[in-house]
Amino acid sequence: MSRLPHRIIVAASACLLAPCVAVAQTSSAKPAYPSYPSETPAQLVPKTDSFDYTRREAMIPMRDGVRLHTVILVPRGAQHAPILLTRTPYNASELTSHIASSHLGPSLYGYDNATDVIVEGGYIRVVQDIRGKYGSEGDYVMNRPLHGPQNPTPVDESTDTYDTIDWLIKNIPETNGKVGILGISYDGFLPLMALVHPHPALKVAVPMNPMVDGWMGDDWFHNGAFREQNLPYIYEQEGTRSNTEKWWSSTHDDYDLYMRAGSAGELGREHGMEQLGFWNKILAHPAYDSFWSDQAMDKVLAGQPLKVPVMLVHSLWDQEDIYGAVAVYKAIKPLDKNNDMVYMVLGPWHHGQEIEDAASLGAIRFGSDTGTWFRQNVLRPFLDHYLKDDAPAMHIAPVTAFETGVNRWQQLPAWPVAPAVKPLYLEPGLKLSFKAPAAGGDPYDEYVSDPARPVPFRARPSQPVGYDLPLTWPQWLVDDQREASGRTDVLAYTSDVLTEPVHITGQPIANLVASTSGTDSDWVVKLIDVYPDEVAGNPDMGGYQLAVAMDIFRGRYRKSFAKPEAIEPNKPLTYRFALPATNHVFLPGHRIMVQVQSSWFPLYDRNPQTFVPSIFWAKPEDYKKATQRVYHAPGEASSIELPVVSGDKP
Repeated sequence: MSRLPHRIIVAASACLLAPCVAVAQTSSAKPAYPSYPSETPAQLVPKTDSFDYTRREAMIPMRDGVRLHTVILVPRGAQHAPILLTRTPYNASELTSHIASSHLGPSLYGYDNATDVIVEGGYIRVVQDIRGKYGSEGDYVMNRPLHGPQNPTPVDESTDTYDTIDWLIKNIPETNGKVGILGISYDGFLPLMALVHPHPALKVAVPMNPMVDGWMGDDWFHNGAFREQNLPYIYEQEGTRSNTEKWWSSTHDDYDLYMRAGSAGELGREHGMEQLGFWNKILAHPAYDSFWSDQAMDKVLAGQPLKVPVMLVHSLWDQEDIYGAVAVYKAIKPLDKNNDMVYMVLGPWHHGQEIEDAASLGAIRFGSDTGTWFRQNVLRPFLDHYLKDDAPAMHIAPVTAFETGVNRWQQLPAWPVAPAVKPLYLEPGLKLSFKAPAAGGDPYDEYVSDPARPVPFRARPSQPVGYDLPLTWPQWLVDDQREASGRTDVLAYTSDVLTEPVHITGQPIANLVASTSGTDSDWVVKLIDVYPDEVAGNPDMGGYQLAVAMDIFRGRYRKSFAKPEAIEPNKPLTYRFALPATNHVFLPGHRIMVQVQSSWFPLYDRNPQTFVPSIFWAKPEDYKKATQRVYHAPGEASSIELPVVSGDKP
């Protein structure tokens, strides 16, 4: 007997009890309801006659036919006005609609908008979603590479910027045809891409805290150590076009979340991250191969002609992209033959703080609003000079740098200003000295590094990455380091109390002579300013340990970033790597400290301390304790090479 559909069987059964026609009438009957017209119009047309700006939205076509969503804000009555462009993966509509207001300023407050500069300068503000994000068409690729080995298509962020600028100057009648591009972080990476084959109307670029080299020292790795706490960013940024799918956690303390998963690869697997293209690329490229070096923007721009004036903006306590701006400056400054095309600003800020009020960072006070000072005295005259038809002459130094410690701005011809390298030696008895160690005494200090108990990178509970209070992620680089210095698996070397100021400007170099009983190891080195035990007028700063520069190095890359290899156990080896840029004065009455440790968790993934092909997939049995030794004997002397400015007075 064949199986009939359920609805036919029901109908047939009904015919046994009543005429089938009645069944048909009953089943087809529809109740009648009165209609009630909607009170919402098909499309609301806002009345904006009283607004001091007009808002336009456009889908700008690229050379391959993909259209990019673009918001254009034009000051009311503007004529011959320059354009300030930002391209973003972070929602152009939201960045231009902060507060519903008839005034332009409140609409622009927030990320990437130097609002006072834009409004007071009368600029046309343009913000665009990059391809594949939010309102734009096309496919999204994280930090889409230039056309070439990593990108076989004919389009990239350089061509998209070119096509966008070409459309803007032809379709905005109020413009003078001059365009500047600026942005922070990912949005700071995009102005760097605009410098490759730039449009003739592009007159100036301001990359602020740009993503430059994701492996060497920006978002994804630092000297080979993976930035594990960026997993949620990758998940949310690539999971959907509009970042609507959110990372989930089952713990209040990120330390517990990452410990329970074991490896970064396993935590990614638990969250289904194998669906994300960029995560799979990271897993496939743990070393510094051509995938990373081809995309490093400092290397790319070093091979490009310098056609557009550039101002690189760097934050001395940038908790996300502390490598990029300085690396680009080093790469392209040699191309600036007349010293009038490449400018740099170094400010006492966290990532992106230059567009905010910036009188302090965490517990550290600067004596003035350094953000407003920068925008009014450096950024605005710089933009006006290159973008306005009647702008006055510009009086901006090639380098504008804030000296932390003495809290003052400097105008410099270049950076760093020819400092003398002065080694600060690690000594027996956990001392620091500018004198090389003498014979005698213990040749090393040691500690046990246990992957089951890694050193937290800040006081627990470890917060997730986030900018909104109560989260304090932007402040972690200025956290008091006393908690770490009290651990038995951290070595803390301290100088005598200073009687003269020590001014350093440049990048300190860690020259660590060390051994491990394992076959792989991480080394974290911190350069710290220790405040006096009591600070007059500011008692909370008594004994504060302020990190001036600190970073991590993964030992397997001691010989080659591209070809990792196991470490020979118990053999003293030299690990040499640069710490982030500084411009700091250690004042009389303070002390200098250097801390050394072998984990920085959960900011960075744990090194199993056993050499494995990929730490992303280290197994529980791979994680082993190791005895770490730091040497300070003649011929095996560890030191921090400080870029000291001789004869400088605060």
